[in-house]
Amino acid sequence: MKLEGKVALVTGGSQGLGRAIALKLAENGADIAIAYVGPEAPALETAGEIEALGRRVKLYVCDVRDEIACNDTVAAVGRDLGRVDILVNNAGVTRDGLMVGMKDQDYDMVLDINLKGAFHMIRACYRDFMRKRAGKIINISSIAGLVGNAGQVNYAASKAGLIGLSKSVAKELGSRGVCCNCIAPGFIETDMTKDIKADNPLLMQVPMKRMGRPEDVANAALFLASPESDYITGETIRVDGGLAT
Repeated sequence: MKLEGKVALVTGGSQGLGRAIALKLAENGADIAIAYVGPEAPALETAGEIEALGRRVKLYVCDVRDEIACNDTVAAVGRDLGRVDILVNNAGVTRDGLMVGMKDQDYDMVLDINLKGAFHMIRACYRDFMRKRAGKIINISSIAGLVGNAGQVNYAASKAGLIGLSKSVAKELGSRGVCCNCIAPGFIETDMTKDIKADNPLLMQVPMKRMGRPEDVANAALFLASPESDYITGETIRVDGGLAT
């Protein structure tokens, strides 16, 4: 299997896109560390599915806004599973609304989780990846970070920031053999998009005329985590059915 012997840390990995990514990496041989907040039941369910695949899995409650919590989580993964080889920054939230009425706390929360959280996790892994001269960092951005979206100035700013963060980290760590890339999903079937109807005008703008599946994003993550992508860094791969073309 492509990822045999590797350990992947997935933030927001208990459900949605994070769950799909964690399962895909496990199917391909990786042991999995899931960092999450919120209900425990989905995390336990995901962990059970990973264990059924014959892989090791550990759960960690970690608010990525908290730098100390991120450092402690990475250290705990090292103790429990031996190391971190792959970091997937998937934790994210939305607090949508037109800019004119958006509260500062809603803007700050989205930036703190979606962007600063990734910064905290990358920095927690940075020195170890440098020392090993190896590592894969995958940041889950969005096409909103490429083209913007009315009513999502906070979300779009955070996802655009992830792209800039990834390009900069790629330049800092490229000489050490560490790859840092982004995935920019479009409309994907998750709880966040469950209210979008098939005849939604926005969905009709997708050239493929359908929503994507979490597995579509997970397949891109698998590629970026695998040896096949060892000469790709600083890139953003759109998984959007052509929407942002």
